[in-house]
Amino acid sequence: MAALSCKQRLKYSVVKWSSYSYNYVPENICHDKPGDQTSRWSSDSNNPPQYLVLKLERPAIVETVSFGKYEKTHVCNLKKFKIHGGLTEDHMIEILDSGLKNDHTPECFSLRHEIDGNHFPCRYIKIVPIQAWGPSFNFSIWYVELYGRDDWDAVKPCMNWYNTYREREAIRLCLKHFRQRRYIEAYEALQKKTKIALEHPILTELHHSLVMKGDFDACEKLVTKACEEGLFDQYISQQDYKPKWTAIQPVSKNNDTNSVFRPGMRGGHQMCIDVHTETIYLFGGWDGNHDLADLWGYNVPTRQWTCVSKNTEEEGGPSARSCHKMCLDHERKQIFTLGRYLDASMRSQDNLKCDFYMYDVGSGRWTEITEDTAAMGGPRLIFDHQMVIDVEKQTIYVFGGRVLTSANENERGHEPVFSGLFGYHIPTNTWSSLIEDSPELRSRIGHSMLFHPIRRVLYIFAGQRAREYLNDFLTYSVDTGLVETISDGTKRDGCQAVLSSSGFTQRATLDPELNEIHVLSGLSRDKEKRDNVKNSFWVYDIGKNKWSCIYKNENTGQQYWIKQQHVEPVPRFAHQLVYDHVRKVHYLFGGNPGKDSLPKMRLDDFWSLQLCRPSADHLLRRCRYLIRKYRFMELAASDPKNAMIYLQNELANTVDHADTEETREFQLLASSLFNDGTENEALEDADVSEHFQSRTDLFDLLVNYFPDHMTQPKGNLVDLIPLD
Repeated sequence: MAALSCKQRLKYSVVKWSSYSYNYVPENICHDKPGDQTSRWSSDSNNPPQYLVLKLERPAIVETVSFGKYEKTHVCNLKKFKIHGGLTEDHMIEILDSGLKNDHTPECFSLRHEIDGNHFPCRYIKIVPIQAWGPSFNFSIWYVELYGRDDWDAVKPCMNWYNTYREREAIRLCLKHFRQRRYIEAYEALQKKTKIALEHPILTELHHSLVMKGDFDACEKLVTKACEEGLFDQYISQQDYKPKWTAIQPVSKNNDTNSVFRPGMRGGHQMCIDVHTETIYLFGGWDGNHDLADLWGYNVPTRQWTCVSKNTEEEGGPSARSCHKMCLDHERKQIFTLGRYLDASMRSQDNLKCDFYMYDVGSGRWTEITEDTAAMGGPRLIFDHQMVIDVEKQTIYVFGGRVLTSANENERGHEPVFSGLFGYHIPTNTWSSLIEDSPELRSRIGHSMLFHPIRRVLYIFAGQRAREYLNDFLTYSVDTGLVETISDGTKRDGCQAVLSSSGFTQRATLDPELNEIHVLSGLSRDKEKRDNVKNSFWVYDIGKNKWSCIYKNENTGQQYWIKQQHVEPVPRFAHQLVYDHVRKVHYLFGGNPGKDSLPKMRLDDFWSLQLCRPSADHLLRRCRYLIRKYRFMELAASDPKNAMIYLQNELANTVDHADTEETREFQLLASSLFNDGTENEALEDADVSEHFQSRTDLFDLLVNYFPDHMTQPKGNLVDLIPLD
């Protein structure tokens, strides 16, 4: 269905409220009066149910809702609320779950308005307050605007599709109900008449083999085939990751583990990875006393570090530095580095030039591209910026960072200067200023910037600007120059919670194939906890616009981390994290552990991190275990002797003995062979129909592993029947 355009304000009237007083005249419903205390809906209590139902003049595709507010903070503002929508008051679906910030600024929210990629119409909008900003206070809604499309040319095809969709889903619910109750004649007649399929043919075949015929061998073969064809992939992608940290112990070239050659302790260094050769490059940093100018390479397959250069400046490369940035063109084997931090005492005009270097891996030579990028239209000398490369277009992007100024300028009390977004085209050796520091794209330090080579956008989020910590999440299209906001950081959404929890100076990576962003937490934003860093790891699903916390360790104290330092990495900042998106492995090196973790100024530990989900083989084993478990239960009722043999052999071979819960369940199965005989006598004369329900239960368990679009409806027909 074509995308909607020309979004317009929708007219509505109040048709129902629960425990609400009517504090305004109806004709003022469309007027926003932030200075008028009486221009609002106010509840008489905060006890459920509380809701407000708005009726549109005609069905519409409702895309956004905006809430007006009082002219200043108010205890009755909605901290949490939900919105439902539908064509009737009795049948609505949830289209928003969010909350308002307690200020005077109006807020706009996008509403769910698609099902299976098709727009669906609404006539009724139900706003359900859940919590006010003031504890135990009543709720107030000051003003509501709805935007969308209500012209009939746009709504009519959506109405037609939605009515067809509802009828089809109703028939599928009936088919599911008839089959579960073994009303086979009714099931077959309805399916023949409507020609509507309950599910994918593979699952229909699975149901026939398992539930109708009790052919467990055929069931195993079908499940094995489904797994081999990748039908479990969607289920796997929906499971939470589990982190697997591994301390890397490099080896020396002569395999003498007692004389390992490796980089020393440091923070503020830079790393990049060549995924083609599985080589990690590390350059510079601060060891607690001095800036460093050494360049190292780590070969993942051989687990060996190589010192490429002890002092890059002596080989025509960059001088010792920290807080710089580095990126690698893995096609042309070129490494670029830009920026550095200078102590205030060294910020003379001669030193405030932003040099820019390229290292050619093949020849082992450094090239100074320019001694001052600002003279070429690029950034001034900056630190704590971000730099990424578009390998396909041979373009480097640099954003943010604080501009270093001379000691004289600092003495005059000048405000900090932050650098904007710049692009550098490698083949033509030209810099261009893309966006200056502005409200459209606020510059910052301690942020993250990642390039998505498939979507061709930069993802920019978090950071610090003077004393302000930012929670926004933006994209910049490198082809169109368009800046779009995923989250502005003001709403109580998942993005704000994540970026607040992950602190600033976090480390982030991107997987273009999985369409994910990974974030390892950084410094706390609480000044009193500045050196108290806590470990957390977050994953952002770009397609679903969803954040998930997959790892968090909030333990503090040196005793704990001294004990755990070889099990998982101590919390830190000023570290570096790189990601091999081909093999799905992160690598972490060094950093500053803070005061509460380890009594060290800097770290030199080296870790790998794998984000693990159940494998297809693991799920296939689990399916086989379930199938054989149910087969054993049927066999135990009629033939205990053969059931015991089956338990000890076929079923035992599918048990994951590392899973304590599954092992315990397996051990308890044997007890079903030693009951008083009453149950067995009752089942001895039973035919296949007696096992129908247990097989149906097994079928429902197996169906969970298949893609949603292949399965029967999740709901049940009987659940739609009201109690009164």
